[in-house]
Amino acid sequence: MAAACLVGTLVSCGDDGKQDDHVIRVGHFPNITHVQSLVARNMERHGKGWFEERVPGYKFEWFTYNAGPSAMEAIFARSIDMTYVGPSPAINAYAKSKGREVRIVSGAVNGASSLVARKDSGIHGAADMLGKTIATPQLGNTQDVACRAWLAGQGYKVILRGALAPDSLKKEKDFTTPSNGVDVNIIPTANPDQLALFQSGQLDAVWTVEPWITRLEREAGAVPVLEEKDAVTTVLVARTEWMKKHPELLRKVVRAHEELTDWIIQHPEEAQKMVVEELSALTKTQVSPELIQRAWKRLVLTNEISVPGLEKFIHDAQVADLLDEVPPVQGMVASPLAQ
Repeated sequence: MAAACLVGTLVSCGDDGKQDDHVIRVGHFPNITHVQSLVARNMERHGKGWFEERVPGYKFEWFTYNAGPSAMEAIFARSIDMTYVGPSPAINAYAKSKGREVRIVSGAVNGASSLVARKDSGIHGAADMLGKTIATPQLGNTQDVACRAWLAGQGYKVILRGALAPDSLKKEKDFTTPSNGVDVNIIPTANPDQLALFQSGQLDAVWTVEPWITRLEREAGAVPVLEEKDAVTTVLVARTEWMKKHPELLRKVVRAHEELTDWIIQHPEEAQKMVVEELSALTKTQVSPELIQRAWKRLVLTNEISVPGLEKFIHDAQVADLLDEVPPVQGMVASPLAQ
């Protein structure tokens, strides 16, 4: 299943004054872990927009990204107002802006993240990672940070090959030059490209999310090594400036999102059909219903925001040398429905 890095046209508005106040721009990924956005887009495609019905008078425009850092760049550029995204990119954006630019306004999905390995890689657990090559979706994304922190916690030294770290992540550390004692190679690789590299033997393992985990299992014989069943995988983030300008509108959108989460939990088969159709339309590749059904088992849909889970990601990003100081995480979480 090939996924475009960007679906639709993104034009930076520069400031809210140039944006139509009756248009709400929302980002997401073409991944099952962003299930709420996929179901909402599919309903809209069939003329029954979930958000439009609950936020009358407003149009929702959807923009699709391949990984979290790209979505947060769009937040900084004021190209979107809200986005579904992993916690690590959201935390990095919060830290980079010194707590000014983004807030997490609701939970979305937990779990559905795993480290899988080739059958013939010799990887059965943490003790087998020496000299191996692992792919993650993008430098600094949620799975990339989790992978680096896990390896560091096992005593390994890691290095990035094949890409340059953004200046915001690079600091004094050179991620592109080998150093003495490097134990594991991590190659940030877009999800659609991981499968072919895995099948050709160029990758020993992949740390990624559904439905890519199931695809690697079905099409390349991957075996699970570690599953993050309780990890915070997807949250709903809003741009602070937009939130302050539209507090009541934000409450309506978050309430609609949480009601949609509850509806999906209650109607899994119907939601799965919508996800299959929407992913097929977005990626221009036919998606197997069986793939989505199997991947669905790893999803934990939730509206809760786990502060301990966010604090763990901060710790992991610092262990991975991708993050320094972060403003208090409690300030990152907004509860618009409690106001």
